[in-house]
Amino acid sequence: MQTEFDYTREQLQDVYTENEIRSFYLLMSENITGLSRTELRLNKNTIFSNEQRNKLYTFIEKLKNFEPIQYILGETEFCGLKFNVDTTVLIPRPETEELVEWIKRDQMTTANLRILDIGTGSGCIAISIKYLLQNAEVSAFDISEEALETARKNAAQNKQNVIFEQIDILNSNEFYEKWDIIVSNPPYVPLSEKTEIQPNVLNYEPHVALFVPTDNSLIFYRKIADFALDHLQPEGKLYFEIHRDAGQNCIKMLIESGFKNVELRKDVSGNDRMIRAEK
Repeated sequence: MQTEFDYTREQLQDVYTENEIRSFYLLMSENITGLSRTELRLNKNTIFSNEQRNKLYTFIEKLKNFEPIQYILGETEFCGLKFNVDTTVLIPRPETEELVEWIKRDQMTTANLRILDIGTGSGCIAISIKYLLQNAEVSAFDISEEALETARKNAAQNKQNVIFEQIDILNSNEFYEKWDIIVSNPPYVPLSEKTEIQPNVLNYEPHVALFVPTDNSLIFYRKIADFALDHLQPEGKLYFEIHRDAGQNCIKMLIESGFKNVELRKDVSGNDRMIRAEK
């Protein structure tokens, strides 16, 4: 008799690798049955009800159309926390976890920090930082009210108090607040790379959170750097996630803007991915 996994593999083998199919199957089975991954592995012949089987078939059809598994399930994990995600927000990525971990390591012994996340999306950076640095006061901006609604739900779900505001950082009003840390993972993919983007990203994730003009790819970094010079405390730190090809240009821009101790780091894949600079 054909198992549910055999059916899943048969349906997806022309689209995904064996490892991807196994990972998808476990994630879908967890979602459908409510069993943990360990329980599923111990009970490899878990029998699905007709309702559960139909749900699995629906998920598989969506995967055939390259819809990301995170959107199909409506959730993903980031820094050990569960986050709701839909097509109004980018899917949190492992390299962004590395940025959060860098901030945590830098600031573990510092009390009463005020931290701002610009372009928060699902809220993954802001909420995770608040979870890891409980004494910090964390605020987050985003241009999208839909994204902020998702972020607020994620903060409530994870029982973390984050202050969310709808702000367009490119056209922001005068602020009088100061922060110790400003962090941002802004849009950074040049439009010229659109043809290189995989369909699971291009067809589903919000373009406003992905793309920037090819001839002005640092538009958000320059604006946020200027904002940070005005709104960081003395010796305050600015953290960016960046495009893998933008490292040297970002460093040059930050130094020319007046920042010091600028440091570029690679992600686990060996790509230039994170920058820290000090006011």
